[in-house]
Order: sequence, then C-alpha cells, then structure tokens
Amino acid sequence: MLKAADGRDRRPRAVRWSLPYLIYQAVLMAWDSSEALRDRFDNARQALVEMFPHHRRPGATYQGYVKALRRIPLKVMVRLDAYLRRCHQRIAGEHWLRWDWAILACDGSRVEVPRTQANQDALRCAGRKKTGPQLALTVLYHMGTGLPWTWRIGPGTDAERVHLRSMLSTLPGKSRLVADAGFTGYDLLRAIVSQKTSFLIRVGANVMLLKNLGWEVTADKDVVWLWPEAKRDQPPLKLRLVRLKRASASSGQMCLLTNVFDRERLSDQRAATIYEMRWGVEVFFRSFKQTMQRRKMRSASPDLATLELHWGLIGLLLLTLMSLKPLIAGHHDPLQLSVAMALRVVRQSMRNSGPWRRRGDLGVLLAGAVKDTYKRRGSKTARDWPHKKYERPPGVPKIRDATKAEKQKAEKQKAEKQKAERTYSSHEAA
Repeated sequence: MLKAADGRDRRPRAVRWSLPYLIYQAVLMAWDSSEALRDRFDNARQALVEMFPHHRRPGATYQGYVKALRRIPLKVMVRLDAYLRRCHQRIAGEHWLRWDWAILACDGSRVEVPRTQANQDALRCAGRKKTGPQLALTVLYHMGTGLPWTWRIGPGTDAERVHLRSMLSTLPGKSRLVADAGFTGYDLLRAIVSQKTSFLIRVGANVMLLKNLGWEVTADKDVVWLWPEAKRDQPPLKLRLVRLKRASASSGQMCLLTNVFDRERLSDQRAATIYEMRWGVEVFFRSFKQTMQRRKMRSASPDLATLELHWGLIGLLLLTLMSLKPLIAGHHDPLQLSVAMALRVVRQSMRNSGPWRRRGDLGVLLAGAVKDTYKRRGSKTARDWPHKKYERPPGVPKIRDATKAEKQKAEKQKAEKQKAERTYSSHEAA
C-alpha cells in the first residue's frame, strides 16, 4: 500500500490503459479515416467508451496512450501475432490449401514517414532521389485467402531477403513460397531448401546458372545449378528452370526457379497460374496504402512510426478476418472480399451512423462486402499517372555449361560430403 503525503495509506491509481484497451484503441485508430493522429485517437476513444459503457474509461490524452503502447512487452506482441496466425488458418477452412499447398507470396514495399530529424537519422532514405525517410515493409501474403500471414518492418534501407529469412520460422506446414526476381540469392534459397519448403521464384538476367555440372547424373534438360563464385566453398544448389512464354517480357519469355522437380506436382502451366496469382500481394499493398489511407505514417519518431505501421497492418488483418467468416459462410471465395466495402461498414459503425445497430449484427453487412462481378467495358489502368514506376523487366538468366575446373571442384565437394556422411553413419552405428 502506498503512503500519502500525510502518512495515511492510499490506494494505487487504477490503470487507465489496460492491455485489452490498448489493443482495441490501436485497431480502432487503424480503421479511422482522420488525417491527424490526435483526431484518430479522439474518435477511436469515443467508440471505445461506447463499446464498454459500464467499464472504467480509458485515458483521455494521446501522450498517455502512447506511453502505455510503448510499454507492451515484446513477448506479448509475439503471442498476439501467433494467435492471429492461428485464427487466420482456422477461419480459412477449406480455402487454406490450394492445389494441396499453403501458397504464400512474399513482396516488399516502402512507407513514407515525416521528415523529422529523428526519422531521418534512424530510418534513412532507400536510395531514390527526392525521397524522405522511409520504413521498409516485407509481407508474407496468403494467396488462398488474400490476407497477410506475417510481416517485418525496418529502416528503409533494409533488404527484403533479410526480412524473408527472419520469417521462415513462421511458415505453416505444406508451404510454397512465391516471389519475384528480388529473392534469388543463394543463401536465401539454400535456407528455404534446408527447411524443406518448396518455392517458385522469378529469376532475371543478374543470375548465372550452370548446366551439366556433374554433381548428379540427370536426363532432365531443365535442371540447372545455382553456384555463385563467392559460394564455391559450399555445395551447388540444384534447381529446376521453368520457361514461360510472355509477350510482355522483353525477351518473350519469363523464367522461374523451383525446387519441385516432379511435374505432376508442379507442371509448367500450374506454375504460370500460381505466379500470376502473386499479383494479389500488390493488391494488398494498394488496399493498405490507398483504401485505408496509410501511404504515409504520421508519427514523428521512428519507434512510434514503426508501431503505427504495425498496428495499421493488424487493423487491416482483423478487418479482413472479421469479414472472411461471414463471407465463407455465404459460399463466397475469400478473394472476392472488398476491403473498401468492409472498411466503410466498420467506419460507419464507429460513427454510430451505420444501420448495423438496427439490424443487430455487424456480420450481416460484412457478409455483403464482395467485389463487383460485372464485366468492365474498359481498363481501370490510369491513362497518365505521373507516379507510376516503369521498371525494366528482369530479363532471362545467363545459362552456360560448367567448365572442367567447376566440374572437378563439384566432384571434390561431392566426395567430401559422402565421406562425412559415412563417418556420421559409422558413429551412429557404434
């Protein structure tokens, strides 16, 4: 018991921001459409008070809320992320696996933050001219439901490959990774293979592949080896090259690498379909940045900007999870979910102006948040968008036969590997 100034016992002050209150407040702020953080805080707090009219009211100041948010232990956030992933898999049901795989697309984007001195010093610029400090965001996107599985956030100069390697431990069973040409590093692909996860990754002209290395005898003409000069002290990586005809590519074809050699499990046509579905992760980024109006964070310090982005993503995940359950119950494909319509429903409910209160169930309206099914007469692509990026296509990889020296080095590595395996087996038998 604490002592007052006059020596009498006094009760400690009640906690204004409990953990449940903090989570509700952060998610409601992520859903709010206001531009300023203070306005989001006020609107979300008012909605929170109305949600729990008979409970003690949360703190009234934004500064107090931020201090409490910073104090959430890391282990609590880790448990929350794991719990959301379990909910995701449970709600997805039969849509969790497509072609017997949990297919996850990986891609990255950058999010702007205010040009305060603290943000400039800690987050830095990603390299493009006339850009301010940024946060790097890399997302694993579940292609069966259209929801994010997990993500990593760091300074704008962070590499997507590093983020993906840190997320490999979260992959569910029967995972298949799909990614663009920015994820073809030897160390990353070897880490994926060692985890017994299959992948389908585009490869560009910046990669050299070897044929006829002699490491294994094979008649498959599409078998190639990834073995960079700097990694010759490690074994070569055996891969399958999938060539797809594409008129949009400069060379007329697009090349993919995979560690699935059985064409019954992954045919060239199926690989093309899966890679085209990867476009869904781009739609996810558009939903977050444009539909939810989170193209730029508003926090003046790097740690708060990171928290703002993280809770914004949790808000989008919870919004889609809330909508997915009634959508699937209505026999809709989860990929038909309209984030814009679902967001409109919850924003109306936060303003107490939506019809959900009269109908008694928010899920009734969320069940109708599906995309339009009519056929468009024209393209939705903007005729002239000044900010559109026109990047050069990755091209096709360089492929050549292995030299005599490379074959000898590969044979030596193979002999050393077999010797180590025999030694290990003899020790196990002893």
